[in-house]
Amino acid sequence: MQKKIGIVSYVSTGAYDANTIDEDQILSKTLSDLGFDNEIMPWSDPNVDWAQYDALLIKSVWDYFDYYPEFLEWMDRMESLKIPVFNDLKTIRWNSSKTYLLEMEKKGFPVIAGVLLDKGSNFDPKAVMDGLAVKEFVIKPLVSGGAKNTFRLDLEKAIAQQDQIQGLLETEAFLAQPFVKEVAEVGEYSLIFFDGKFSHAVLKTPKKEDFRVQHYFGGTIQEIDPGVAMLESATSFVKNFASESLYARVDGVMRDGVFYLMELELIEPYLFLGLSEKAMPNYQSAIRSKLA
Repeated sequence: MQKKIGIVSYVSTGAYDANTIDEDQILSKTLSDLGFDNEIMPWSDPNVDWAQYDALLIKSVWDYFDYYPEFLEWMDRMESLKIPVFNDLKTIRWNSSKTYLLEMEKKGFPVIAGVLLDKGSNFDPKAVMDGLAVKEFVIKPLVSGGAKNTFRLDLEKAIAQQDQIQGLLETEAFLAQPFVKEVAEVGEYSLIFFDGKFSHAVLKTPKKEDFRVQHYFGGTIQEIDPGVAMLESATSFVKNFASESLYARVDGVMRDGVFYLMELELIEPYLFLGLSEKAMPNYQSAIRSKLA
């Protein structure tokens, strides 16, 4: 009997998928080519009968952080159904909060981690800057994506926006991180792994006078060949934290010859499948292996 696969996506409003190749459709065609019946369904649709699927592939749940309590409840329901899910739900839960960066740093990995700003805490810009030992920093929600509510601040800007940020802190926790000048000057590297094996890499460069590398903020993307140091470091993150994952995207920067992690994307990363000739064969092979 032919297996039926659910591709887990989201209800698009154009907020996070502007100017992109539709990788949901690419995944659907790949599954069809491999002989799997499949459907693309939004995780938040209450009418979906998830029990009908033999496995779920979480691909583009790009609004999970906008509805985080509901997303956690959805994962609880999926676990109760005991359906295989890729990436697995334990990994996704762990990866959904940026506290994982603090955990990695504590274990000695090269990470741009930062300091936690608890929900309801007082936002003191000077104390944050002193704690990070920087003159410029970035803050973002602890559960976030797409550069939502992300601010690049020096002391003057932080004081000017103190009330706005304090208001946001009343509703959720934030992470304050050193501003990484290499992101603005060079860009952020993304190394993509399938089933624990390196596939391809890109450099995401922000538009002039910006620090957000996302394509919907005007960033540009090009395929690159990572150097030995970068690849070895990225591989160590995957080996230690995502070795069983169908996909992993390792985002980071080079600083003084060392690759520092910015994000380990294990939930819904854009995989740049249209930029590399190696991407689709590697992706297909990993999917076949996981679903066999």
